[in-house]
Parts: sequence; structure tokens; C-alpha cells
Amino acid sequence: GPCGAMRAGLGAGLALALASSAFIGASFVLKKKGLLRLCRRGRARAGQGGHAYLREWLWWAGLLCMGVGEAANFAAYAFAPATLVTPLGALSVLVSAVLSSTFLNEQLNVHGKIGCILSILGSTVMVIHAPQEEEVSSLESMAEKLKDPGFIVFAVCVLVSSLLLIFVAGPRYGQSNVLVYVLVCSAIGSLSVSCVKGLGIALKELFSGKPVLKEPLGWVLLVCLVICISIQINYLNKALDIFNTSVVTPIYYVLFTTAVMTCSTILFKEWQHMVLDNVVGSISGFLTIVSGIFLLHAFRDVPFTPNLLPLFLQPGRTDLHPPWSSADRHQSCQHQPLLPSEEKGSQSAEEEK
Repeated sequence: GPCGAMRAGLGAGLALALASSAFIGASFVLKKKGLLRLCRRGRARAGQGGHAYLREWLWWAGLLCMGVGEAANFAAYAFAPATLVTPLGALSVLVSAVLSSTFLNEQLNVHGKIGCILSILGSTVMVIHAPQEEEVSSLESMAEKLKDPGFIVFAVCVLVSSLLLIFVAGPRYGQSNVLVYVLVCSAIGSLSVSCVKGLGIALKELFSGKPVLKEPLGWVLLVCLVICISIQINYLNKALDIFNTSVVTPIYYVLFTTAVMTCSTILFKEWQHMVLDNVVGSISGFLTIVSGIFLLHAFRDVPFTPNLLPLFLQPGRTDLHPPWSSADRHQSCQHQPLLPSEEKGSQSAEEEK
């Protein structure tokens, strides 16, 4: 029946979204590992304009991984509601954190581990309460939705506020306030997700043999998507260039997801058929993921020393040696100051890449 088909679509969308997070998370680690290998061989670094990484297979593997992940993410929007797919993008941050601690020897401190657990819990809650309604199944219905006055007002607001941010706020506050460029990315991103959703449906129709290529809407969506994504990449790179990754990532995730959810609500009316507890559940799950990501990122470089633990949990309290005489042995490499200061600088520069 239609309900079974909807469940199958939701399952496929969910699987694709999770696979996409895994691939994108892994791609960061592969690229970083490739860049670190080059660094050890003493080649010119990417930050200094070197292009040696183009001859490093690990870097290409990372790029391929990224491509596969983005493609899976694109496909996920064709099967599942955007309100479900977008928040799960957070899991790529989590995957890259866990893999970095395994393969790059970057220690995950206690905050990071709690953050990972919170993100997983939040995702689970979101998936359980996600809207099941798949309202748009053809390009005609998509065209109808786009003509909706509510959406037109929303789109105009997004464009006007983005233009104001770019031309008025950008030159003045862009260098000092992290929100300016990240807001541009998020606002434009909400429109690009709608384009992706429409294109996913168009491709679905194309494979089932409908004459989609003759319809102008698909092409319009494609052009809009290219424009939106170029703006997004441009301003996200600006933000990452000025501010630290661990500041930009959580803020961008929160604003982007909120914008996408607002856009989906207005365009696809995904919340209309949801009972109140599902709406509350979705929002709670989202906020749980947000707090998880915040913990994972904000305290990334804060050393978490055992003296912060309650007394009964502190190791070595039973013996009578002066406390923490052995602390220097137990501390992870993350908490040891790197001796050459320029190495620290170049490392953080590489994280920005």
C-alpha cells in the first residue's frame, strides 16, 4: 500500500543520509592524512600555495569519498523529507571526530565523547519523530508548491536579507562577527536544499521514463542550485578563513539546519500532518544534536585534566604519593604544548583547509 511505499522511501532516504555522513566524515580524515604525509616529506604545504597534494593518492581518496557522500546526500532528499535528512548531516562531524582520534592520534577528550553520545541520541530521537509525509512526488506538484504565496514571501525575505548581509553588513562586520557570513550561507542554503529536493524528484521521474527534460522547471532549479552553492561555498570559505573551524562548524550547522527546517515547513508543509508530540520530539532531537556538536567542538582543545573529576573517580588517590606525580605520563599528546610555535600555527591552518 501507499504507507508501505512511504516507509520504504523513508528507509532508503535514512540509509542514504547516514551513508553520506559516513563518507563525508571519512573524507576529511583521508584528506588531512594525505596533507600530513606531504608535510612529512617536506613538500610545499597547501596553505602556502603548494599543489603537491594532487600527487598524493590519499588526498584523491578523500576527494572521491566526499563526492560519494555528497551524491548519497543528494539522493536522500529524493526519498525522505528534508526535515529528516538535513539534521543527520551533523553525524559527519561526529564520524570525522571519531576517525581522527583513531587514525590521526587526535585525542577526544571527555567533552568530545559526551558530545558524540548526545549527537547520536539526538539523531535517534529525530528519526523516530520525523515527518513521514512525502508530499511532493512529481515536478508538477513541486511547481504548485513553489507558486505558493507563503513560499514566495519567504524566498524574497531570504534574498533581501542575504543581499543586505553581503553588501551592508559584510564590509563592516564580516571580519569581526562570525554570524555575518555564516548567516548568508545558511539562508541561501535553505533555498539550495529546496532545489536539491526538486532535482532529486526530477531525476526520479527521469529514470521512470517521464519526459522531464522538456520541462523548464528542472533546468531552472539546476541553475538556481549552481548559483546558491557557489555563494555558499564562497562565504563559508571566507568564514573559515577568518574564524576557527571549531567556532564556525557548530554555528553553521545550527543556523543552516534551522533555515532548512523553516523552508521545508513553508514549502512542503512537512509539519502540517504531524501530531504535537512529534513536533516536540523533532525539535528536542535537533536541540540534543546541537548541544552534542557544541560540546564536541567548543571544548576540543581544552585539556581535561583528571583533577576535574570528583575525588572518588580520580585514579591514583589510593596510594600516598603526592597527587599527579605521574600526571605527565598519563596526559594525552593533545594536552602537551607543541614546542615549535610555528608548528601549532600551521597545524591549525591545515585544519581550516
